[in-house]
Amino acid sequence: MSIDVQENLSAQTSETQRPPAPTAPRRDRPYRTKGAGGFGKPTLAGLILRYVLLVAVLVLAIGPFVWQLSTSLKGPMDDIYSFPPSLIPSDGTLKNYTTVASTIPILNYAWHSLIVAVTLAIGNVILGTMAGYALGCLRFRGKKIAMGILLATLLLPGEVTIMSQFLTIKSLGLADSLGGVIVPGLVGAINVLLLTAACRAIPQELLEAAVLDGANTWQVLRHIVWPSVRGMASVVAIFAFIGGWDDFLWPLVVLSDPAKYTLTVGMEYLNSNFGSDPRVVAAGTMIALVPIIVFFAFFQKFFFQGVEDGAVKG
Repeated sequence: MSIDVQENLSAQTSETQRPPAPTAPRRDRPYRTKGAGGFGKPTLAGLILRYVLLVAVLVLAIGPFVWQLSTSLKGPMDDIYSFPPSLIPSDGTLKNYTTVASTIPILNYAWHSLIVAVTLAIGNVILGTMAGYALGCLRFRGKKIAMGILLATLLLPGEVTIMSQFLTIKSLGLADSLGGVIVPGLVGAINVLLLTAACRAIPQELLEAAVLDGANTWQVLRHIVWPSVRGMASVVAIFAFIGGWDDFLWPLVVLSDPAKYTLTVGMEYLNSNFGSDPRVVAAGTMIALVPIIVFFAFFQKFFFQGVEDGAVKG
């Protein structure tokens, strides 16, 4: 009997010491139920509303691009005015793109736009960084007045000053040239303000220590200011490049020789020749849009990094 009792006790002891069976991890819901905690999560209705709004914004943002791309690939037998629109061409063709290429010198116009856009991007980064350092880090008499004038320029639309800009460019002998297109946009007020805000985030003690160590202004800009504002400078460069590439009104005013047109002005020339064929115009629009997509896809990492750095420092 004692042996049986010991065996029963040992069996019970082994059962009590056996580890519990592993349970499947509970799946965390992306929403909270009514009356539950976790107020950082939306309710089920709020989650559905978020996705509905995201889909609506996606349709509004991507819809025109998809429709334009579909129109550029449609042939003469496709109805481009049908509703709801048919996005898949039944008579697909690339003839519209060849028509654009044979009508206007796309490569020359694209080269002119590239020169303008790259120069504006470099100019805004360099001059904007210098101006931002002066307004954000230095102390000088009339600083508030300069900042006020800079802010006042943002209140005026570009169309108000376009005549005075053209007369200035004409007096400098830069009319009907790419230089006349570039000079007024070499530094933008909004870009100066962005870089000024980034420069203000640099500790003043660090700048004073560099000056005490014998660093001159250029060394401070290169070794202290530039590494601190590099993220915001990438944002400025992207905005300046896209603005220079897409600008239409100012190149149209300055340039009078069709051989010097930028791509956007050249596309308007295409529109005047093929106003009755929206397919060709859509093909030209897509050609002008491709470099912007490629540029942003390549530099989007620096763009979002710059936005994040500005948000954290601000």
